[in-house]
Amino acid sequence: MGTIWQPSLSQDQGPKYKAVVSSILTGIDSGTLREGDKLPPVRELAWTLRITPGTVARAYTMLTENGTLLAEVGRGTFVASRKPLSEPVGPIEIDVIAHRSQDLDDHFNVNMFSPHLPSAGQAGLIKKLLGQIAQDPPSGVMHYPSRSGAHLARKAVVRWLTGTPLGAFDEDDVVLSHGGQNGLMLAFQTILQGRKPAVLIEELSYPGFRRAAELLRADVVPLAMDADGVIPEAFEEAARSHDAQVFCTSPEVHNPTGCFTPVARREELVRIARQYDIQIVEDDCYRMRVERAPTYRMLAPERGWYISSLAKTLTPALRIGFAIAPEGRTPDLRRVAEYNCFGLATPLIDLCARLLSDPQIDVMAENTRKAFNKYVQSAVNILGGYDVAWRPDVPFLWLSLPVGWRAGAFCQAAEAQGVQVRSAEEFVCRDARAPHAVRLAVNAGVSIDSYEAAILRLRQLLDSPPEQLRV
Repeated sequence: MGTIWQPSLSQDQGPKYKAVVSSILTGIDSGTLREGDKLPPVRELAWTLRITPGTVARAYTMLTENGTLLAEVGRGTFVASRKPLSEPVGPIEIDVIAHRSQDLDDHFNVNMFSPHLPSAGQAGLIKKLLGQIAQDPPSGVMHYPSRSGAHLARKAVVRWLTGTPLGAFDEDDVVLSHGGQNGLMLAFQTILQGRKPAVLIEELSYPGFRRAAELLRADVVPLAMDADGVIPEAFEEAARSHDAQVFCTSPEVHNPTGCFTPVARREELVRIARQYDIQIVEDDCYRMRVERAPTYRMLAPERGWYISSLAKTLTPALRIGFAIAPEGRTPDLRRVAEYNCFGLATPLIDLCARLLSDPQIDVMAENTRKAFNKYVQSAVNILGGYDVAWRPDVPFLWLSLPVGWRAGAFCQAAEAQGVQVRSAEEFVCRDARAPHAVRLAVNAGVSIDSYEAAILRLRQLLDSPPEQLRV
């Protein structure tokens, strides 16, 4: 354990996480635990005390948040140099610590709905750049945004996309959007025409495809898939049967399964799209700047639309996205964007230009990818033996549930254990049957110990499906 500290909860009353906090603080107060002493790993202490790892993780998080303990990635948890928050220690003082630990519930109740990025330095950089822009905004604050005024931001996007296999393009082809979803909506508004067009989507797909199509009163047609993505025969049948104008897909990182569409399959889908004159809209927001295959814009430059954003690599807070139209369609896309909102706010344009041009930003993005990978590997190790689809460069996992569990029931049980996950039902059309599966997004906004404790709680649920659902 690294110390002679021998915790005991036998005399403590009330919630067990408070008893663990009290035991640690008592050890510090008595001198048994001294500055720099290493505490036991979460799972080891949980086994010693015969309690759940989540309970220990909650106690460690409380004391880390108030400065009593110090958590170091890859090394462990240590007694910090500062004194405990208050002394003597008792139930009232522990309650005070709980109230002062603002993010306690966020750390214990781990949200895995959407990826939560770690801060690899980008938070500090964004704050610094915002301060500079506030003092001297290059685009000013008293006039409408203009395309010429966004030149540096669009040029910075081109730099950011260096290496992405997009085919020929430059800053004049970049249209800034309020995040990836807005970029998708702009592409739909540019493409769709007629009274009842159809949008083709993967049978399991990002819900934003369906929602954008429905807002524009388009029919949504799901396409059957296999391990490589949309099945060409299903695509061709839908193209013949509907007024299909758009095919939406995420071939690089399929959301929610994480699968990858090989080049040969992409080329076959392009052949069908050309035969039936269907535009291809590619959502590439989950690519962690790792190039594996050409985009549809490169494979089919006359009909490939590219959508991406900074939400999964730097931060979702800024809502900075970008859309790139096929060859010859940039003026149409630009006009739709200007008719929608005239453009991004000028301070946001200035921030985009400076952020994506900063020499540190590539390292920060790479460190974010590495941090996500660490959390993914940890989750895979804990869930070993279950059917989990994952990739080291993708910030979520797709978990097929064992016999006895249904997605809705599992999500409810997980939430009761403080873990929020997404059911497969959210990724299918309303009248479609969903597989018994859930998506687990990586939450790197909490400590690795808290994340592992949450995954362990899910593992315990998987190990013990409810009897009434057994088949």
